[in-house]
This record gives sequence, C-alpha cells and structure tokens, in this order.
Amino acid sequence: MAKRTFISSIRISCLISWKVFYVLIPFVSSVSDDQLMEQAVGIMKKFPLIDGHNDLALQLRKLYNNRLSGINLRTLNSTRTNIQKLKMGHVGAQFWSAYVLCSAQDKDAVRLALEQIDVIKRMCKEYDELELVTSSQGISNSTRIACLIGLEGGHVIDNSLGTLRMFYDLGVRYMTLTHTCNTPWAETSSKGIHPFYENREKSLTDFGKEVVKEMNRIGMIIDLSHTSFNTSQAVLEITKAPIIFSHSAAFALCKIHRNVPDDILISLKKNQGLIMINFHTAFVACDKSANISNLADHFDYIKGIAGPESIGIGGDYDGVNG
Repeated sequence: MAKRTFISSIRISCLISWKVFYVLIPFVSSVSDDQLMEQAVGIMKKFPLIDGHNDLALQLRKLYNNRLSGINLRTLNSTRTNIQKLKMGHVGAQFWSAYVLCSAQDKDAVRLALEQIDVIKRMCKEYDELELVTSSQGISNSTRIACLIGLEGGHVIDNSLGTLRMFYDLGVRYMTLTHTCNTPWAETSSKGIHPFYENREKSLTDFGKEVVKEMNRIGMIIDLSHTSFNTSQAVLEITKAPIIFSHSAAFALCKIHRNVPDDILISLKKNQGLIMINFHTAFVACDKSANISNLADHFDYIKGIAGPESIGIGGDYDGVNG
C-alpha cells in the first residue's frame, strides 16, 4: 500500500486540476471572467497543484553552471520558472527534473545526474519558500512548496541496480526510463536522434524487467514519458505499482510518438496510473499556436478513455520552447 500512497496524493491534486480547468473554460455566458478566476483561485488555495515535470535545474546548469550565488530564484526572469510564479500558480508540490543529455550515456551520466540532484537540493534548502520532501506525508505536511526529484533518462543509472538504489537514497522518487535515446535495456519514442543501441530485438530486455521490479520494490515511481509504445506496454504488463507519464498528451489528437495512444491509455486506467499533460505546443496543438482550449481538448479526450482520475499536469516548463 505504501507504494501506492505517493500516486494517490498526486491523484487528488490531479482531480482538482481537472475541476479548475473546467472552471476556467466558461460554458455559461452570464458568468464573468472575474467570477471564474475567483472560483478557480479558491479551489487552488484549498487544493494546491502537484506538477509532474519542471526543467528549471537544466536551465540553472546551462545559464549559471549550477551556481546559485548571484541569482534570485524568487524573481529570476531568465527562466520561465521562479518562486513568485509558482506561488501565483498555487503550486503545492513540484517534481524537479534531474536531466542529463543522452550524449553522456556510457560516459559521465552518473556524475552529471548527481550534480543535477545537488543543485535541486541546494535550491530547495536555500529558499524558505521551498522544502525538499520524499514522501506523500511530506507533501501533506509541508506548509511550503514541496520539492520532489525526478530522474529523467534511464541512461543515468549506467546499467546498475545499485546506482538506481543510491539515487533513491538521495531523494529521487521517479525515474523516466528513457529520454531521446535508447538504453541497452529500453526503447525511446524518439527515433534517429541518437545512435545508441539502435539494433535491438526487445523493447524491454530482461535487465529492463529487473529495473521495473526493483523500482516497484523500493517504491520509486516508473515514468514512461519518452518511452516507445512497445516499451510502455511491456512495462504496464509487468509492473506491480501504478506508473506515470510525467509530461505527455493524447496521441489521437497530436500524432507524435511522445504522446500516448488509446490502447496504452486503456492499460493506464487498469494500472491506476496517471498521465500528466504537457503544455508544449507540439504536443497539444500539433505545432500550431496553443491555448488553454487545446489543453482542455486533451483533458476531455483522455477523460473519455482513462477517466478523470488518470489525468494531471506536467507542464514541462523550462524544458521546451513554445
């Protein structure tokens, strides 16, 4: 039961997010924008959002070499995320992504991941508005913005279950099994970007199955965003705990392979997992100019397949342009 509690806490937030979306999209013309916003803010104050994916740490590395001195994260405007914006958006908990480029696979990916975890932990320690948590109870008990860590890309464990366990001990609570490259044991949704392990017979190898089992055992959430359809389905067939797609959308509405097709959404419902909808224009509006109505279309569509209890928000701020 303990392994499901984390997902359950996120699901409560997701159900509230669903309600807020419908508050913000008026169907009755007599309701004013101010009234709708007041109602939405009231809901969010009572039930703060848990966002599934944010790449601020990536920008801290690119722009500042992970140096926090000399910048003010409360009002930082060189990134899309700052503490002031999180508070205005009534974010109660944020999964910060510890992301490492695929080019580091089989090289220094472990060290780079440790450095990203380090900057996230320092950031959450240095600002009074933030608090690092590692459990659902920590989210519930925090009076600040709860910081959680997600590891993006299974190449960072360097084919080692021991390394996976050490990341858990450092506070990582989900791992995205791939990024834009294959690992020796799992297949990415992004074909042709990186030449790693292209000739493969299985979308999830025997070692990949051991990774799934070990994540289940220690209580680390499996994130299937960025994985191929075959890998996603293979994981859903064997996992003993709910999974997430931390930043994806509906394939039926935008046919890019980073989104999730109907058959996997059906499996997700059976798994009692979550798809946390990405705000990237390419994912929700198929490279057209996106707006909140496009997001609502994905909420609506996924609701019809997997139910509202399966839907959340994983904005991917600071990870994409547009």
